[in-house]
Amino acid sequence: MKLYVTPTSPYARIARAIVLEKRLADRVEVINAITRKVESPYYAINPSGRVPYLVRDDGVGIEDSRLIASYLDSLDGIPSIIEPLDLENWESGRLETYARSMVDGISVWVREMRRPENERSPTMQAHEASRAGRLADFWEIEITAPLMNGPLNLSQLFLISGLDFAAYGRMGDFTNGRPQLAKWAARMRQRPSLAATTPMSVTKRLA
Repeated sequence: MKLYVTPTSPYARIARAIVLEKRLADRVEVINAITRKVESPYYAINPSGRVPYLVRDDGVGIEDSRLIASYLDSLDGIPSIIEPLDLENWESGRLETYARSMVDGISVWVREMRRPENERSPTMQAHEASRAGRLADFWEIEITAPLMNGPLNLSQLFLISGLDFAAYGRMGDFTNGRPQLAKWAARMRQRPSLAATTPMSVTKRLA
């Protein structure tokens, strides 16, 4: 199998971390894709140009970080990272949605900052910064939930990837002034799979 990623994408980081967590390095080849470039060869592989993108051994391609995470998690027949949603357990879906919402908003802000200065939207930047701040306040309370402190799961992966991407993209450290969230993030960053997939320089910035 081939997993196409970019080194700093928070979505691709989740897939990369699961490859390490599930010891799939001998089955999944991780390939850096060239994105946001006219006529990139990657567009012939995945026409949407997004990452992560998994090409299975049968040649079928899969896009979407959650779908790829679920597929990778199930390869050993013992899924442990993706919580099943049923009437008895909606807490994982509730927290995962909030974590992913934070990643989505931070990604929009960072992409906006990568535009030429005269093409940036101050309104959009302010909107996403405000949203991220509100969600960080939400997580300062919710981070003590058992789901966020138990075995590794997708809610945890989305949240730590979002926090680190915000720092990497110079949006800010959303753990500042939020001691519970800061303590949780520091602990998560010590996990080998997350330390190995941290965006370049983020460790230095958060030291």
